[in-house]
Amino acid sequence: MPFSLTRLTSCAARIVVALSLALGAGAALAQAYQTEATAAYVIDHGTGQVLFAHDAEVPLPPASMSKLMVLLTTFEALDEGRLSLDTRLPVSAHAMSFGGSTMFLNTSDRPTVEDLIRGVIIVSGNDASVALAEALSPDGTEAGWARIATDRARELGMNQTTLMNASGWPAPGHVMSMRDLGILAERIITEHPEYYRYFAETEFDYENRSPANRFNRNPLLSLGIGADGLKTGHTSEAGYGLVGSAVQGTRRVTFVITGLPSAEARAREAERITTWALRQFVERQVVTGGTEMARAPVFMGAAADVGMAPASDLTLLLPASGTPDLAAEITYTAPLPAPVSAGDQLGELVVRMGEGADAIEHRIPLLATEDVAQGGIGTRLGTATRDVLHRLIGPPPTLVGG
Repeated sequence: MPFSLTRLTSCAARIVVALSLALGAGAALAQAYQTEATAAYVIDHGTGQVLFAHDAEVPLPPASMSKLMVLLTTFEALDEGRLSLDTRLPVSAHAMSFGGSTMFLNTSDRPTVEDLIRGVIIVSGNDASVALAEALSPDGTEAGWARIATDRARELGMNQTTLMNASGWPAPGHVMSMRDLGILAERIITEHPEYYRYFAETEFDYENRSPANRFNRNPLLSLGIGADGLKTGHTSEAGYGLVGSAVQGTRRVTFVITGLPSAEARAREAERITTWALRQFVERQVVTGGTEMARAPVFMGAAADVGMAPASDLTLLLPASGTPDLAAEITYTAPLPAPVSAGDQLGELVVRMGEGADAIEHRIPLLATEDVAQGGIGTRLGTATRDVLHRLIGPPPTLVGG
């Protein structure tokens, strides 16, 4: 068995168990990983487990990585029918005025929504981001979009996000945490797979406007490691950052890094953290369904107690070496009234991995392993007598061997 469960207390309203996994000694791998990034966040897509977090809750300037919020609100508008991929949008003088990375749009253009999506993802177009934001804004302004986008971020649990613009251009108060960017990336991947394909495209040149700026800046896309998204960012204030995702076999990992000193350092750290996340964790079965884990007292039953077993297996993603941060407990209300039938839910096994906001909690029903009939008249008289004596003179003395 890959695990052991030690019963710490019994015959109580709450049974607490300690869970240890036979994976060798040492600190958890996630604690040992060292990153060059100012802040970082890595999550396993399939299990939702956070594999690494370094200053991930700190609100920081996100640079162009915040354009992912423009894309999410665009994808949601597409799903709601407020836009279509072939909808043509105007380009305002404000959108056209942006420098930096652009599609080189002008006010006479009417690009499609699909053109603008590609312009945001592949060439990180500031003008494309603003054109989409103005189309989605309740008052037609970039600032109006920023207000509703900030509200939407809060709804998604992105509590360290405040958006002041659509482009990621440096602005006082325009901040996101790496965890928030991870939530955003996972939302796009999970909820909008039909549009996620754009993130893997490597070139886009709108009407041959900017052939020198047609390449996707994501350094992972050409490495053959399963990378297929999402968004780079860079300003002098934020440094070099990347929201990335990659698939190998049945596993996908998503990560966010920021504060790297150069594009080369960003590429190096992005590949290193992706490789680490995909290779240094393995799936382990930590709970076996149907295996008795504890016994609970039964009130006025033909038997004094009944076995409890989890309803299903539980498999977790764990460090390939080191000690995982796991805790477990069994809860039930005691004593259980007779009769009890095999398969009745009696309580729950709660397994927690990690701490704080990124902790993952799994709850598995605990089922009775056998029938316990109601006791006969003798059982009921004995129980009643013990209850009366307990109330009058207290519990019987405990014998201590010497």
